[in-house]
Amino acid sequence: MPFKRGQKWVAQVRKDGQRREKLFLTKSQAIAWETKMRRKAASDWNERTDTVSIGDWAQRYLDSAKTRFTAKTYAEKVALFKSFFGKVDPTTPVSKLKPADVMAYILDQKEARSGNAANKDRKNLVAAWNWGMRYMNPQLPIPNPCLVERMPEVREPRYVPPEGDFWKVYAVAEGQDKVMLLAFIHLAARRGEIFRLKWSDVDFPNHRVRLWTRKRMGGTFEYDWLPMTGELGRALSEWKEMCPVKGAAHVFLCLDQSNFSRDFYGKPYLYRIHVMKRLCERAGVQQFGFHAIRHLSASILFKLGYGVGVIQAILRHQSPNTTERYLRSVGLERVREALEELTPAGKGEVVQFPRGQLESENEKPSEEPSSPQTAMAKSAEDV
Repeated sequence: MPFKRGQKWVAQVRKDGQRREKLFLTKSQAIAWETKMRRKAASDWNERTDTVSIGDWAQRYLDSAKTRFTAKTYAEKVALFKSFFGKVDPTTPVSKLKPADVMAYILDQKEARSGNAANKDRKNLVAAWNWGMRYMNPQLPIPNPCLVERMPEVREPRYVPPEGDFWKVYAVAEGQDKVMLLAFIHLAARRGEIFRLKWSDVDFPNHRVRLWTRKRMGGTFEYDWLPMTGELGRALSEWKEMCPVKGAAHVFLCLDQSNFSRDFYGKPYLYRIHVMKRLCERAGVQQFGFHAIRHLSASILFKLGYGVGVIQAILRHQSPNTTERYLRSVGLERVREALEELTPAGKGEVVQFPRGQLESENEKPSEEPSSPQTAMAKSAEDV
């Protein structure tokens, strides 16, 4: 019977004095392997095979991913393989995995969840197989069977608040929250970058801030220096003096001493799920989140006339294409402005219809021809 070792399930089988053991992500996978091995003769257990199972591939990839990616990304990949092995037998040799198997799983995910979720699973499967083609011994076969067609997606546009709404929220915020909001908009930062910010990353003499991120190829933890505005510098300096937790490494800390948060007092934030909802309700504006402020910063800079290159440097995108996606909604307004200029100033008069003409048109009975022949006859009469 399988048993748990850490986060994995250990399957084991004994026969004729021999013992075999293997690790799996789920208990059901371990049971399936034990059942399969019990049906074999002990003499067949050690037969050499020319490949590994897809369960072996998944486990080796996840062991590598755990050291390279954030806990959230790693958990996403673990969840993918657990779901995948609910449809595909993990003891299947990798040489037997076909695009049809992967496509069947992706289609199931599209129906059960969404096209977006299915494509995310596809992306992770492709990345895992590419890793196996490069680093496993023996290497996984080519071509990659996970490169199946993408599913159609229905993407709702991210809500980016008007600039005025942000400042309304800023006006009702207090203390640390006010400084944090200022940091978000002046640095165009991601939520995790602000939550990870330490005082050692704030260089007051040189007026700059260091932001750390893993949003790079391979999950490498890297940093970028950004200029610190005078307003943000003054706010951070005052907060450092006023913060009730002296000597803390992080800039922003949990200061809530309610029953739920008491154990986290003085520690850096991880999520802060409800704070923006409360602030938006207090300010009387439509709700938006921390990441929407990053989009807002980009929009403000674009409207002020700064080019994609400058905005890309502030957002710290590796590709300008990513920056351009941020600016699409702003670009639509520029297109609107251009279309408005098609009519010279003073020439765009509203078309006026005589009231009598409109009434008589509305009172006319409908004369729809009953057939193509009737229509042709009517046309002949008019001629």
